Amino acid sequence: MAQPIPLSRHTGVARARHAKAMLLPIPRQTADDLALRVHLALDAMRRGAGSMSDAQTLTQIMLLTGFLAESGFGSVTGEQLGAAERAVSVVFDTGREAGKWELDDTGFALFAAIATNYDRQLRSAPLWAITDASERLDRFTAGVPHQIPVRKRA
Repeated sequence: MAQPIPLSRHTGVARARHAKAMLLPIPRQTADDLALRVHLALDAMRRGAGSMSDAQTLTQIMLLTGFLAESGFGSVTGEQLGAAERAVSVVFDTGREAGKWELDDTGFALFAAIATNYDRQLRSAPLWAITDASERLDRFTAGVPHQIPVRKRA
């Protein structure tokens, strides 16, 4: 006879653990892995050995950094993001036309600052903020209108 699946009687404990985890920064190893991917893409783009994937990675990080800064974690100005957007737009245009995916010195400096800010954000922002920013990026790339999720306050 089949055994029933034991359900935890301590769902409140599990919920409390989850809530606490959402208030803490992500584990250091996870933050390092995410940051490494960005720095590898940035280096490839600096050396002229980049790809469309590297340009997409930098674009995603630019957006995530802006979303996290809007949530109060890290600082980036609209001017910085606008300049970075223009720089990566040139990269996409040149990459599609000539097959060369690289950042010029100005673009590299812009994205180096963004990558450094992203590193700090990953090490200090709580999981809920990173999750919200990631979900917002997913909605943005899917073409869903901008909506900031309403969070319940205790």
